[in-house]
Amino acid sequence: MRVGERVKSDDYEKETAADFALWKARVPEDGDVFWPSPWGEGRPGWHIECSAMSMKILGPSFDLHLGGEDLVFPHHEDEIAQSEGAGMQSKGQHFVKHWMHGAHLLVEGKKMSKSAGNFFTLRDLLNKGFTGREVRYLLLTAHYRETFNFTLDGLQGVRTALARIDECLGKLREIAGQQKAATTPDAGTTSPSPIGWDRAGVRASVHGEGSPPLVQQFTETLDDDLNISGAWGVVFEWVRDTNRRIAENSLMPADAAAALAAWEKIDSVLGVGAKTETEVPPEILALAEARTAAKKSKDFKRADAIRDELKSKGWAIEDTPKGPKLKKL
Repeated sequence: MRVGERVKSDDYEKETAADFALWKARVPEDGDVFWPSPWGEGRPGWHIECSAMSMKILGPSFDLHLGGEDLVFPHHEDEIAQSEGAGMQSKGQHFVKHWMHGAHLLVEGKKMSKSAGNFFTLRDLLNKGFTGREVRYLLLTAHYRETFNFTLDGLQGVRTALARIDECLGKLREIAGQQKAATTPDAGTTSPSPIGWDRAGVRASVHGEGSPPLVQQFTETLDDDLNISGAWGVVFEWVRDTNRRIAENSLMPADAAAALAAWEKIDSVLGVGAKTETEVPPEILALAEARTAAKKSKDFKRADAIRDELKSKGWAIEDTPKGPKLKKL
């Protein structure tokens, strides 16, 4: 509350910047917005409105109050003073248990404002070719108390991150589908690889000791003041270890199914969903078939040229045990 450090005193027509009004006397500018009171006609102060509404709907003490970082003072501090000053809480209770103040959003390095016109609507971003899940992912990468700089370049980078998840999930689905008719979940399983995630989502070490299961570790990280960047770190560590196990052929169908179930639980929080399958245009399919024919006739120079042509058209082709697989870049 030191003068000049958090608020400019000359912005307030009061004896001190810490003062606030519970009731404001009527002035001509109020028009019809006034009520009678023992102190004459007037209206509630800005801060008392919020205390009255929240305590009427949520009670004198509730769990969570959100707002922008610019509302810490004077608005939220005044809310606490008047709400607890009213003495409506039980002994030992606070007006609010947890306050969460979000940092400002920047757009291309500048503070977002309607007057400056430097903002995007979701419709704008969709028209630029981005998907809803890409926008959601980007907005979920920054901690709520950290200033976030929203850029179109950042949205481009999101596609790489989501592609890593999508590719891993696609492989898991292929493996899980190999043994749909298994009668017991333990049928045909093998011991986990020296470093990897076992069926329960535990990251195993060479000594057989594991860290918390995937869902548990993800949950614990988010419980730490919504540490979303740390939670994404848990996800991508799981992706990396899962890919390693797939490459080592040590992931059995039952393990893959369990891994997919773990991801479903995590995605119920993140909500990024799965990539919509892209229909392959006939001309791309024709090129892929021509490449396969070139490889069979041992014309590898022609096959490589077709691969490059597919890449220039935005498609990658990957040779798998089940045959060539096309992927949109």
